[in-house]
Amino acid sequence: MSTTENTPPFIPFTRPHFNQETIDAVAEVLRSGWVTSGPKLAEFEASLSEYFGGRPVRCFANGTATMKIALQVAGIGPGDEVITTPISWVATSNVILSVGATPVFVDIDPHTRNIDLSKVAAAISPKTRAIMPVYLAGLPVDMDQLYSLAKQYQLRVIEDAAQAFGSQWKGQKIGSIGDLVSFSFQANKNLSTVEGGCLVLNNVDEAKLAEKFRLQGLTRQGMDGMDVDILGGKDNLTDVNAVIGLHQLKQLPAFQSRRTALARQYFDVIRAEMKSAGLDDLHLELPLENFTDSNWHMFQVVLPLEQLNVDRAQVMTELKDLGIGTGVHYPAITGFTLYQKLGYRTDSTPIAQRIGRSILTLPLFPGMADEDIGRIASALTGILKKHRKS
Repeated sequence: MSTTENTPPFIPFTRPHFNQETIDAVAEVLRSGWVTSGPKLAEFEASLSEYFGGRPVRCFANGTATMKIALQVAGIGPGDEVITTPISWVATSNVILSVGATPVFVDIDPHTRNIDLSKVAAAISPKTRAIMPVYLAGLPVDMDQLYSLAKQYQLRVIEDAAQAFGSQWKGQKIGSIGDLVSFSFQANKNLSTVEGGCLVLNNVDEAKLAEKFRLQGLTRQGMDGMDVDILGGKDNLTDVNAVIGLHQLKQLPAFQSRRTALARQYFDVIRAEMKSAGLDDLHLELPLENFTDSNWHMFQVVLPLEQLNVDRAQVMTELKDLGIGTGVHYPAITGFTLYQKLGYRTDSTPIAQRIGRSILTLPLFPGMADEDIGRIASALTGILKKHRKS
């Protein structure tokens, strides 16, 4: 959108930040002649391992590969069931299908918008092998309850922590505890390598197995030839991506501090705007206000569509016309055509259906200005007031 003196700049819902030091480091890697997996990848994996308290870490080309390989490392395959949430990027359940297993969807908690762990036990069958929780917008589930369930029913846990890099549970970093933990480094994540991801594993044997799945099942190569003993893929991360990750990791504390400050402003300003506009009775659902555990990857509200004369798409269009970008994260997976064809029903997870129709992601990234929060809150409140049912 072009800007004039009277038109404020467009605010996207997210924007990655790469400083000049990072750009120079990428140029250095390109000049080195070693641009695929090499010394920078090894350095990045070592730095991540240190960040996670010494646990083995392996990086991959994207966060989808990390989840699929986590399932493979855990031995999940045809005939197995994996319990997960219907509110996530569809990759979460797609990877379960890709290894031949069956996703079992459990409805969400309306406050956290994560899987409702109190409903998991009822979904466990003799075929259940694992549970794959998703930490929506960076907020983890109750880890104590999660691992108590896993222990009781002898399940593997594959944490889809794609959005949760930098989040904590009772003062411990997500990834430093637990079973298999998958992170994404896609462009809009709190730590980005443009595309990429990592998997935190339990021991050296799992790490070696993940390496084989990462590169065509290769067990050895060199002067003595090579061998392949499992079916792998081509999911390695390059040194170009890795060096970006190294520099993002250095900046993570500053990024996190800024995200937290912006999220605090959102709560204060939205509430003040709603009160000033006489909209206290409008049921705009803000996120769970938890500044201890969340990394504030996204700030999401749930629109009170039953109290409005417009749908979410119209609200998003009007915000865009005011120079404000928004996102939808996410529609319930069970409503997608693929999953309907597989026999999944939308009425089996009613809370997820409601949230999926109504959730709206507002802009949140470290490069935002303080005044952007007020502008966004004012615009959203004005639209709600204009379209509320009488």
